[in-house]
Amino acid sequence: MKLLQLPSDLMLSHDGVRLELLDCRHEADLVQACQDGNLWELLYTSAPSPDKVHEYIATAHAMTDRVAFAVIDETTGHAIGSTSYHDILPHCLRLEIGYTWYAKSYWRTRVNTACKFLLMRYAFEVLSYQTVALRTSSLNARSQAAIERLGVKKDGIIRNQRTTQDGIICDTVMYSITADEWPNVKHNLQQKMQQHQGQHD
Repeated sequence: MKLLQLPSDLMLSHDGVRLELLDCRHEADLVQACQDGNLWELLYTSAPSPDKVHEYIATAHAMTDRVAFAVIDETTGHAIGSTSYHDILPHCLRLEIGYTWYAKSYWRTRVNTACKFLLMRYAFEVLSYQTVALRTSSLNARSQAAIERLGVKKDGIIRNQRTTQDGIICDTVMYSITADEWPNVKHNLQQKMQQHQGQHD
């Protein structure tokens, strides 16, 4: 049983980006999306290879502490990536946002900001969680910069906590935002989305 039970028809939408619970109907789109940039070949991505998308979806469903979403570009209706709530701790009202990847053509667009806004808003304002966290590899400067642009606070570094796809042991950088910090972060995200409004890039 999932530690976080969400409505099966849940859809979160803003600025042309929609999140819906990941399932097999998104498989064909995600096979195409992960080939946009050959994402599975990158050291720091959680994107599957095209032949592993079915397994990726099944694994996400089997994990009790993860709820996975498909990221939909509403202008095309196609799934262009995935993101998740994970490491869910209902007893202390804490969860993380991660397992996030998008087709390369959507990097540095409104999509990541909109996804983080939707997931954080739902966690704080609907689920009444107290803390939302994010993590990334210490070697992934692009991801660290993207997280820090959101206005999330850096908690610290967990040393030697993960390995890259080629077996390099590296640190994990942890970030978080608390419920009392959410209004300021929300305002920051809304401003960023206004800057991107009507743009794809």
